[in-house]
Amino acid sequence: MTARPRIADYMARDLILLRPDMEILHAMKILLEKRISGAPVVDAEGHLVGVLSKKDCLRAALHGAYYQEWGGQVAAFMSAPAATLDVDLDLVEATESFLASPYRRFPVLREGELVGQISRADLLRALVDNWSG
Repeated sequence: MTARPRIADYMARDLILLRPDMEILHAMKILLEKRISGAPVVDAEGHLVGVLSKKDCLRAALHGAYYQEWGGQVAAFMSAPAATLDVDLDLVEATESFLASPYRRFPVLREGELVGQISRADLLRALVDNWSG
């Protein structure tokens, strides 16, 4: 029996990374310019400390509009701790994780270290590639 394909074979490895001390408006502009729905947030040593999504950015924008005070650091708006997937997870297990959560993308870890990210689109592409005749 052959092993099922793993998310390591389909995850993005060239990541846009944000810092917790980054200005939230700058982070929003990065997400919009790069046309991505979210990005991992890492500390100075490169350790994953959270994820900033467009939904988190909407929360920051609403807060700014309501209080007439824009700004703040990414750390104040990011989701932390980040929900992650292991690099060796197979496609079926990864699909189950996506279906059981509201997230559009997950950071991928190998032994606690950030090594990639997988999105719903990446996973769907992998499933179609592997199981369509």
